[in-house]
Amino acid sequence: MKLVLAIVVLAALALGVAYWISPLHTFNTLVPKDGNTRKVADGLAYGDHPRQRLDIYAPVESPDIRLPIIVFFYGGSWNSGTREGYDFAGRALAAQGFVVVVPDYRLVPEVRYPGFVEDGAAALRWVQANVADHGGDPESVVLSGHSAGAYIAAMLAYDARWLGEDRAMVRGFAGLAGPFDFLPLDTDSTRAAFGEWPDLPETQPVNWAGAGDPPALLLHGAQDATVKPRNSIALAAALEEAGVEAQVIEYEEVDHVDVLIHLARPLRSRSTVLEDLTRFARNRTGGN
Repeated sequence: MKLVLAIVVLAALALGVAYWISPLHTFNTLVPKDGNTRKVADGLAYGDHPRQRLDIYAPVESPDIRLPIIVFFYGGSWNSGTREGYDFAGRALAAQGFVVVVPDYRLVPEVRYPGFVEDGAAALRWVQANVADHGGDPESVVLSGHSAGAYIAAMLAYDARWLGEDRAMVRGFAGLAGPFDFLPLDTDSTRAAFGEWPDLPETQPVNWAGAGDPPALLLHGAQDATVKPRNSIALAAALEEAGVEAQVIEYEEVDHVDVLIHLARPLRSRSTVLEDLTRFARNRTGGN
């Protein structure tokens, strides 16, 4: 275990800043995966664009019943990332008894807001129509994601413009280090993704919280200097004011990247991210 941890740490150090803005291929290649899982679909198209593709993971031994679903959107400042770098996350969640869908989506500068949210909605509609063929229950979906991916998942969960009546499939939202309340635009990545939109307040998940919305679990590292914990606190407060159940869990000595990579086998003992996320998803979908 010490050798594995050393390899992972060295890989992260070698990648430096590029580690976070890359698709995490090096980390994903080196880190041991949950072995009791299988990749049941690779690169299925949910649209015509080359980046409108998704992967699906499931437990090796699936019961005869359809399993609840976690749709996980990865981060990368809306301008980077590929689903291939998140095999470790897909398998970690699948090992807990879920069918896990990891979509790609179009990136800045090819698109700007709301292009990546539109892709998220298209991926979810594909899930609703097709995931039963891969062992999932299309009426028991939990949306999740990290960073920019948590933003996409939150907009789908709380802004009814994107899914309309199909939003009924969403049983809950679990966000990891999500930017939910980030005005004014004060970084290059947010200005590039949202700066051309004429009504900036409507780009903020915190402004869409309303009665009847899906419950939320918001996980954040207390040491996150990239997306500060106040984002999760603000969204939880807005949901609670609307009468929606919301919980924030802050992890001490955890930063922006930690809250994601602690899903991986060698690192998950450092916080309870995987345990907290899967407990919430089971409670919301009636899983065991």
